Amino acid sequence: MLYDDEPLADIAFTALIMHWRGPSPFYFAVVPDEHVGEVRYAARQASYGWGVVPVEAVINGIAFRTSLFPKDGGYLLPLKVDVRKRAGIDLDAPVDVEMRISAK
Repeated sequence: MLYDDEPLADIAFTALIMHWRGPSPFYFAVVPDEHVGEVRYAARQASYGWGVVPVEAVINGIAFRTSLFPKDGGYLLPLKVDVRKRAGIDLDAPVDVEMRISAK
């Protein structure tokens, strides 16, 4: 991970990739339902507003910082173009994600 501080949550999961085709196309890893409660609990201390939750994540050895977006009662992990390219993320293939939520 990127930081050495005490995490509020360390979560690992296999994610499906979603392509948001809205006005600003983007790719997201969908946080599985079984981790939503843990994210919500950690978000009480980590969220900086609007329901977004800052995280550090690692996919295929590529570490990056971003913020989870709340969506339909769950969360989406945004995947920037640079991260997708460096991690070899394909829309049709699931990815293994390690994610950390830390206090502000």
